[in-house]
Amino acid sequence: MKIKLLPLVLILLSLQQLPVNAAVAKVSQESNYLEGNYTLIIEGYDWGPAVKKVVIPLADVVTEVNASDYSVAVKRSKEGVEMQPAEAQGNREILFAYVSDQAGNRIAEGNHISLVLLVHPNNPLDSPIKYIFKDSRGRNQWIDYHMSITHTPTSKIWDTEGDRIYLDLDRFDLKGTYTNDGTTLSYASFVPEGMSSKIPLIIWLHGGGEGGTDPSIALIANKATNYATEELQSYFGGAFVLVPQTPTFWMESVSGDYTRGDTEDIYNKALFNLIESYVAKHPNIDADRIYVGGCSNGGYMSLKLILNHPKYFAAGYISALAYQNKYITDDEINRIKNVPMWFVHSKDDTTTVPDETVVPLYNRLIAAGASNVHFSFYDHVIDLSGFYGGKDYYFPGHWSWVYSHSNDANFDYNQKPVQINGSRVTIMEWLATQKR
Repeated sequence: MKIKLLPLVLILLSLQQLPVNAAVAKVSQESNYLEGNYTLIIEGYDWGPAVKKVVIPLADVVTEVNASDYSVAVKRSKEGVEMQPAEAQGNREILFAYVSDQAGNRIAEGNHISLVLLVHPNNPLDSPIKYIFKDSRGRNQWIDYHMSITHTPTSKIWDTEGDRIYLDLDRFDLKGTYTNDGTTLSYASFVPEGMSSKIPLIIWLHGGGEGGTDPSIALIANKATNYATEELQSYFGGAFVLVPQTPTFWMESVSGDYTRGDTEDIYNKALFNLIESYVAKHPNIDADRIYVGGCSNGGYMSLKLILNHPKYFAAGYISALAYQNKYITDDEINRIKNVPMWFVHSKDDTTTVPDETVVPLYNRLIAAGASNVHFSFYDHVIDLSGFYGGKDYYFPGHWSWVYSHSNDANFDYNQKPVQINGSRVTIMEWLATQKR
């Protein structure tokens, strides 16, 4: 059974929250919302976060609302960043509206309404973040996102942001920091409630565009919040989740350039020490069930940690691997061949070319006798929800982490299903069974 993680914007109404930069500012029922204020509701999708709803206060209690009476204009900006007109401003399409409380929950009558907005991966106006290039480096960053909501019959306007609600981020503590030998790493973490025994630790390492000091970006830019969802957690009987964040990028070498395995990176030692420190501080973590995974840059670092510490991790789950096969020695292959691993990649990935990374690595592991290494190799990265075109809609080929986060991967390199005891399993079902 696979997890359905990309909800239809037309029907999902449940809300959770957490603000940017780790500042907890939950919507209070006692809050005095000023006239003209609005609340943004932001959700993470396969392609990143999007503003899916806006909540506005009314002067009077109402029992119904007409969506066609409202319009929503958006302006996106970032100081020092030039944007094309189509991504800088425009109108959002309202799908429907309903009477709600100030947190967006549907109610029979009240003095707030929620406007549900069309969300699409090809519409930059939906997103409160932008991939920004600076000094030859790209990074996802939160930007200024301003709305102006107009009630056409009365010309009343709401144009001041009063609050934000971030769906799914509320499960995580975003305040973690760890310093080792002059290197400081930020991190997000999730601790399940009601632990009665030792449980696993899932480690997720973000891609090259999610570095910095705000772990909310590392979580929501490619929907890593899924590892704390109730459905995924159920496979593990509950699991800690640790999401470290590099200040720059995982593949940074001493020279400041990219390493692809040919030279030493500057973060793997501090990262491993962070993991050890986190495990030591949480005695309910089962040291025999520590799983490490990541995408692209994070895929590189996941493999690097396994290469350096093959007896520490119970398994690896790696998508869009950026580690170049030619820099992995035969001795290293023999060192890691008994570590359970599941690779996910797309054939049309032009950023981490599979014939230079995962394909030869997988073949070498199998030739060396690896018996628990799997590789789901997709033709394309498609819209798994079916809402944006399904199999006919292609995300960039580099985005193979979509199949990992969505728990969709379930077949091996030979196109046959991965099985445990004769039963077909998904990548997360498989991961949950691995033990050192």
